[in-house]
Formats: sequence, structure tokens, C-alpha cells
Amino acid sequence: MRFAMDKIMGLGQQALALHSRRSEVLASNLANADTPGYKARDIDFKAALQQAKGDTQGARLLTTNPRHMGSSGANPGGIDDLIGELKFRTPSQPSLDGNTVDPLREKAAFMENALLYQTNLRFLSGKIKGIKSALKGE
Repeated sequence: MRFAMDKIMGLGQQALALHSRRSEVLASNLANADTPGYKARDIDFKAALQQAKGDTQGARLLTTNPRHMGSSGANPGGIDDLIGELKFRTPSQPSLDGNTVDPLREKAAFMENALLYQTNLRFLSGKIKGIKSALKGE
């Protein structure tokens, strides 16, 4: 009997990958907080998760061959294909040098993302434990 782990795990895997990628983007923003002209970016997590779920209303590129490139230029089905283009943040108080990074806002977003990542990881861990106990017959 063959079953798909994607169906068992649900969106948990994609959500973890999205949280991981968002951590990279937020860390990049924090690292460039003093870089003149740097524009802060972020991922629209809700839209990316809806796209992973398949609830999007927009058009997607159809790939008929596994070697075709996705809409973001990466391999189709990858995390960068779900994210699409990174969004620029609107600064609450722009600086004179053109940098739009607000360190306090970025740190808060980073911590929130880390907590959501840990929560999602615990849910997936619980699912895996449940599957293991079911397979063992406990």
C-alpha cells in the first residue's frame, strides 16, 4: 500500500519552508540596517500559504516538463515558486540615506516568525508521533 506523505502532513511542510525562507529575508534586512539605500523586503506569508494550498485566484504558469522553469525562475514546485517576488516594506519613518529598514520592526517580525516556526514544528512532530504509534499498533 502506497500513500503520499504530503497528504498526511498537510500544509505543515510548506509552512515550515515558508517560515525558514522568511527568516532568511528578515535576517538580511537586519544585516543591512545601516546600508545606505537598502530597501527592506518581506514575504506575504498568507498569500504564499494560500498558493501552496491551491486557493489562488491568479494565473500560474503551466509547466509541462520537469525541466521547465517556474514563474520565479526557480524549479517549479519549489519554495521560491510559492513565494514569488519579495514585497518591499513601506517605511514608517524613512531615513535620509534611503534605507527603509526599521530595526525594531524587523526584530519583532523575526521573533514572531521564529515562534510560528516552532509552533508549526511542534504540530508536525505530534503528527509524526501519532503516525509512529499507529504503525506500532499502540
